[in-house]
Amino acid sequence: MTPDTAGLATASTADDVMASVDDDGAVRRFVVADISRDDAWVSLPLCEAAPLAEWR
Repeated sequence: MTPDTAGLATASTADDVMASVDDDGAVRRFVVADISRDDAWVSLPLCEAAPLAEWR
């Protein structure tokens, strides 16, 4: 049997993900974005975001 020689994809180890609070509107929003990619972000109302202590 021939061994599988296909390469494995590797993930970037750079710190390209950031979080912020956007308060430029009627509802404050928590935003998480991968700044190394276009259109790679998600947001939700800040009141629905988990407190930092619960991120474990």
